[in-house]
Formats: sequence, C-alpha cells, structure tokens
Amino acid sequence: MKLYYAESLAPRKACAVAKYLGLPIEYVYVDLGKGEHTAPAYLALNPNGKVPCLVDGQRSIWEADAIICHLAQRGQPPLWPRNAEQQTDVLRWLSWNSQHFYRHGGLLYFEHLIKPAIGLGAPDSAKVAEAQGWFRQHAGVLDQHLKGRKWLLGDQMSIADFSVGVTLPYAASANMPLDEFPEVMRWHDRLSELEAWRDPFPLRRAQAVAA
Repeated sequence: MKLYYAESLAPRKACAVAKYLGLPIEYVYVDLGKGEHTAPAYLALNPNGKVPCLVDGQRSIWEADAIICHLAQRGQPPLWPRNAEQQTDVLRWLSWNSQHFYRHGGLLYFEHLIKPAIGLGAPDSAKVAEAQGWFRQHAGVLDQHLKGRKWLLGDQMSIADFSVGVTLPYAASANMPLDEFPEVMRWHDRLSELEAWRDPFPLRRAQAVAA
C-alpha cells in the first residue's frame, strides 16, 4: 500500500490510523506548495487533486474517512467494529463530523494557521466568530454524548474517534473554545496518550537529513 499525504488535517487522520495499526505502508509526501497534487500522475490517482490518497494494489481510494475505513478493515485491532449496529454508529459519527464538527473546526484551523502560512493575511474576524459559534454548538452535542463513555462507541475505540478528534490537536493555536467542554477535553486527552495520535506523520527524508 502507498499512502499519499501532506502534513494537514485530513491526511493526519489517515496517517494516525495507519501508524496505530502498524500496517506495511509506503508513505509518499505530496508537496502542496509545489503543486504536486495537480500533477497529471497524481490526478490519475485522485482526480480531485486532494490528499490523502491510498493505493492498495489496483485500487485507488480517496477521501480520508474512506481510507481509514479501509485501513481498519485490513488491520487486526477492532477499530472497525464487527456488528452492524456499531458499524452504523461509526458511519453516523463520520457523517456528523464532516458536516458539522470538522467543518467549523477546520475553518478555524484554516483562518489561524493556513492563511498566515501561505501569505493570505490575518484571520477574518467575522468568519472566526461564526465558526466559533457553530463549534460551540456541535462541541456541546459531543460533550453530552461522551458523558459516561470512554470512547464515542463506548468502551471500544474506533476510527470514529480518530476522525472526529482530528482538529483538536490544533485547538489552542486555532482559537477553538475547547476548554468550555470538559468531556471533550477528557476524551481528547485519552486520544493524546497514543503516540500515533500525538505524532502521526512519518519522518520525511529532508527532515531526517536536517536532523
């Protein structure tokens, strides 16, 4: 398997799951700054020109949530539950996250971290305020759900935890009001005990030489 990635939000969840499972994967860094995601060879794998993308044999799988579903089904630990009811719960949380929690947390991540990094200026205060409002609303739903639960599905960790939590390592730097939600913080602290969560990206050759 080859996992094409960049060091950004969506690839983070794919890299974290891959590292946690310890699957034999070749990592291929895609330099977005150099436009490698728009090269014809890459577009042949992922016509959307986005990362991540997983190539497994003759299959090319794009979209991070689809990739982590595939990886979990290939791995031994039960990140992908075996019973149909829990599988539906996983898909419910993946859908909820993409439409709500990740959407607004991701906007705060973009405004505070990506815009300055690529020279697009300061955060837009109106967009930030709106995203923080939505973040609070959806974090409240998550906070209530997590009461009495170790993980999103109960006692067993799943790919839903990796997907829903992916913006939270950047909460402080992206000005997400995470500290208002103690159950979400407790749950994310548990995720942060995993090395694969804290340090998901592989060491690139250029980094290794510099070190």
